[in-house]
Formats: sequence, structure tokens, C-alpha cells
Amino acid sequence: MKNLPLICLFLLSILSLNSSVEARIRHYKWEVKYEFKSPDCYKKLVITVNGRSPGPTILAQQGDTIVVDVKNSLVTENVAIHWHGIRQIGSPWADGTEGVSQCPILPGDTFRYKFVVDRAGTYLYHAHYGMQREAGLYGSIRVALPVGETEPFSYDYDRSIILNDWYHKSTYEQAAGLSSIPFVWVGDPQSLLIQGRGRFNCSTPGIAADVCNATNPECSPYVFTVVPGKTYRLRIGSLTALAALSFEIEGHNMTVVEADGHYVEPFVVKNLFIYSGETYSVLVTANQDPSRNYWAVTKMVSRNNTTPNGLAIFNYYPNHPTRSPPTVPPSGPLWNDVQSRVNQSLAIKSHPNYIHPVPKTSDRVIILLNTQNRINGSVKWSINNVSFTLPHTPYLVALKHNLLHTFEQTPPPDVINGYEKYDINVVAPNVNATSSNSIYRLKFNTTVDIILQNANTLNVNNSETHPWHLHGHDFWVLGYGSGKFNASEDPKRYNLVNPIMKNTVPVHLYGWTALRFVADNPGVWAFHCHIESHFYMGMGAVFEEGVEKVAKLPSSIMGCGDTKRFIRP
Repeated sequence: MKNLPLICLFLLSILSLNSSVEARIRHYKWEVKYEFKSPDCYKKLVITVNGRSPGPTILAQQGDTIVVDVKNSLVTENVAIHWHGIRQIGSPWADGTEGVSQCPILPGDTFRYKFVVDRAGTYLYHAHYGMQREAGLYGSIRVALPVGETEPFSYDYDRSIILNDWYHKSTYEQAAGLSSIPFVWVGDPQSLLIQGRGRFNCSTPGIAADVCNATNPECSPYVFTVVPGKTYRLRIGSLTALAALSFEIEGHNMTVVEADGHYVEPFVVKNLFIYSGETYSVLVTANQDPSRNYWAVTKMVSRNNTTPNGLAIFNYYPNHPTRSPPTVPPSGPLWNDVQSRVNQSLAIKSHPNYIHPVPKTSDRVIILLNTQNRINGSVKWSINNVSFTLPHTPYLVALKHNLLHTFEQTPPPDVINGYEKYDINVVAPNVNATSSNSIYRLKFNTTVDIILQNANTLNVNNSETHPWHLHGHDFWVLGYGSGKFNASEDPKRYNLVNPIMKNTVPVHLYGWTALRFVADNPGVWAFHCHIESHFYMGMGAVFEEGVEKVAKLPSSIMGCGDTKRFIRP
């Protein structure tokens, strides 16, 4: 049974569901458009879903079918929406990744996403076209267990929150700077948002009064109202464009119980470190002095920055929700306390009653060296000295319909030439790289190891944290290490007993992270750094597996590049 491909196990699980528990179809109609909003008191154009940012939360039960009709009312922009953490088993065309699984949705068009949520947990959705995610198109997906099943922990109430960073410049201006010579970096975010609310200092010199209004109710702090003595499950997701974050609730401990849809062996934290694309569930009990409110604080870590902390109010009922706590907000951990962040990564293990057995060996090892490079004067991010670019024809259509001329056929290397001698601690002697839209072809149902190897950037004594997200899969996190990965020694220390499964994982400064997954989900799947500007600058890869097993593709995903030939006028 355990050797059956994922698609077979998925079908068996659906067939074995108790006939009295009928999976539902949940239908959503969304209109995506620009509106002026002031999430941090500064007014700018924001991409909204039905007028909201964050957009509506999708609530479902395991096994349900989700149908989302998305109307693109952006007028001058395409759009695509990715369902982050949903594996899209049997529906790879619904992954929502422009250039990989579909053509983008044109202005004025309506596109139907239809997929099954096959596993309970905490997930996300967000734009996956250009850098639109950071313009406000994002939201939560909460999938409950089937009736009659229970979780390995208990709580009284369930809440979802998304942490984000916020820029005042448009994504167009940022993208133009990243592509220009000389290079113009996006800089630090102006604000940190908690569930779409933050506070920018409107007294900042040069800020016009008609643009920034500190009394605007849109930017009043987000309020978590709690009843004394009750325990709350907070489903926390991060969709930052750049920032790694810490999150804490003043005076309260948090017990981590879920990560990316998988139950973890519970552990207690004061600060939760969370990287873009990750989700966690934490349990918090309202067990402090009930006569006052408390601060919830999010702070940017991992890079020296000027971004002020984000604040929300942890409101003990019946205190007034806008009553400020009587204390100074916690300052949070030091931005450069790397060891605390590594320690949290190492602490995340699978719950003993929910271990997914990990294959003891792999069929293929791919070492992805993360470097910053130059191509013809432009600054890029690269994997094994190859900066990734998306083709005009989506890979899924190109591979299914044999349009192999639409992307480069020479596959990227499994390991960079000269890796053994590469010094990750210094700026590379030759920083020049090449660009390519070639992809990794994986043999179906084989076990693949990915080693994410961090290195120095173009700046002396500088390495950056990168959160990597894999579409279409969860992977086992086998281990983390500092320095350069040793292919003969480090695998001996892999955790093959109770590794957590995730879909997003950080690679820490000057370190490595080892992942293992089974290529058993027919389709074409992106794997990329979840920092918006880094993926835009080429920090990504694509895996193809079992594409011949994919069913007939819907015509709705076509219409761009060479797929135009399949659309009748």
C-alpha cells in the first residue's frame, strides 16, 4: 500500500470515506480589482478581492471541492491566483502559477479554479503573477477535519491571521528598479501588517496630509478579542514580500501544534519565527490579568532594517477593544539572533501519532546553490549559476502538447561544476551567471533529495535567509546545517525518524537545508524563494513529473504564447 503513487492513495481515500459524510462543493465568486485603501494609514492602490484585502477566508472540510470564479477587473493587468499548500492532486492546471500551470487571466475575463482540499490544515492563497502578491491579493484557507475525527489538541475558539509587510511604491516601480542598470533595490518595507492593518508614521517628512491620515479607521490596530480562561487556536500565516518575522503576544506563551498542515510534536515559544509562505497553528490561553489588554507584536528579523514593529491588541473581554495596553510593546528578539531562529527550525518535529514514514534513501540528489550574480550588468539571483526565467507558453501545456520548442531543453545541473571547491563564505571570484527557462525532469514515483545551499551575496560578509516553497507537494525536512553541505558526512545525521513535512522551509544564513519528497503527483510544479523580489530576479526552478499521466487539459488555461493555436477564434 505504501508504495502506491500518491494519486492512487488519494483516490482510495476518497472512495473509503464514510458514505454518510458527503463531501461538499463550496462555490465562491470573486472580483479582483484595484481600490484605494489605507492599511497602514497611507493611501495607495491595493488589489482587492470583493473589495477586501486580505480577501475572504475560504472555509472548507477535508474532501470538499472548492470552486472559485475569478473575474479580473484590474483593467490593465493580468492575474493568476495560487492556492498555497493545496497539492492539486488530479488538478495540476488549477495550481494558479502563471507560466507554469496556466496562462494568466486577462482583464475582463472570468476564470474558474476547481480543486479538492484533500487534507485538513492551514493554508493560504495569493496572486502568482509578477509581484502582485505584495499589492494586496492574498487570504487564508482553513480546512477542517471530517466529522467524527479529532485533532491531537483541544481549544475553545479558532482564528486565522495573516502577517505581512507593506510597501508604498507600486509593484511596477519596484520591478522596474530591480530590472534597471544601475540596480535599484526595493528597500525595507514601510510597515508591518497584522491581518491587513498597520501604522505608518504620517508625520514623516515629505508625506502629504491628504495621502496619510493617522485617524483613518482602516488602519486602527487589529484586535483579537479573547475571553479570560479560554484557549485559542491562532492559525498564523506569513505572506511577506521580503521580511522574516517574529510574532509574540505580550505576557503569553504559545504552543506550536501545526506547521503547513501537519501536526507537530508540541513545543512552547515566546516568539514564533515565521518566514514568507509558512503557516503555523499555536495555542494561546487567556490566563493573564484580565483587567487589561496586551500587545501582539510582529518584528522584522534576519536583516538589519528600519521597519517599525507591527502592533495589534490582544483584548481581554470585557475591556474595550481599543483600550491601549498600559505597557510599552515588547521590543522583540534581536534582528541578527540567528541561533534562536535555527533552534526553532530544529525543534519542529512530526507529532508522534502522525508520522509519515520517510523513504530511507533517495534516487536522486539535487544540490541547489543559492547565489547572487550579475548578467550583463543586471543583478540577479541564481541557482547553480542559472537565473530562472518563465516562458511565454506554460510548461504544463507545452509538455502535454509536445511544444518543446517553447522552452530550453538542456536541463539545469543537479550540482554546479566546481561545487567541491566553491567557497560559500566570500563573494564569488566570478559573479557572472546565465539565464534559462529549462526545467528538471523527474522520473515518476522516485524519491528526490533537494539540498538548499546558502552562500555569500554580492556584498562582503553578507548572506540572506531564503524561504523556499514547493508547489504540488509536501516534503520531509531532513535537516539543517551551518556552513557547506558535505555529501558524504551530513546525510548520516538526517532525521529519518520523525521529520516534519512542510511545503515551505527556510535556508539560514551561510547554511544548508535538506529536503526529501516523492515525485508522485503528475504535473509541473514550481519551486522557488517566496521573497517576491528574489523570485522576480530568478531564484526559482521547476520540476516535471509524470506529465503523461495528466488528464486532458482544460482550454481555459490556454490562450498565451504557443497555446493560442488551441483556442478557436
